Amino acid sequence: MPLSLEHITFDCHDAAALAAFWASLLDRPVDPEANPFFATVGRSAGASPVLMFIQVPDKTPGKNTIHIDFVAKDWTEQIDRAVSLGAKHVADYDEYGTKWATLADPEGNLFDIGCGM
Repeated sequence: MPLSLEHITFDCHDAAALAAFWASLLDRPVDPEANPFFATVGRSAGASPVLMFIQVPDKTPGKNTIHIDFVAKDWTEQIDRAVSLGAKHVADYDEYGTKWATLADPEGNLFDIGCGM
């Protein structure tokens, strides 16, 4: 039996607040009973994978080595939208025949939004 991706988990300081950012960005609901210690996004809507947020006392220091990549035809509008929701626009890239922007969520987790064709 092959593996199935069930969750993408974020270690964070405030699970409910960070879940609210990602729920708004992805236009998905924060699941009921979210709190500062634990929250999920997408489980109640049947989405896969479910985003899971867990409060931890100390995040792993340094750059995260895994991040989420998104793509959109209206990518510059989506970058502006992410920033309006609380993301930080870190940098723009045009390499390997692809354009994308790297952003950080309100707790510093990196993600990319690329130019869809």
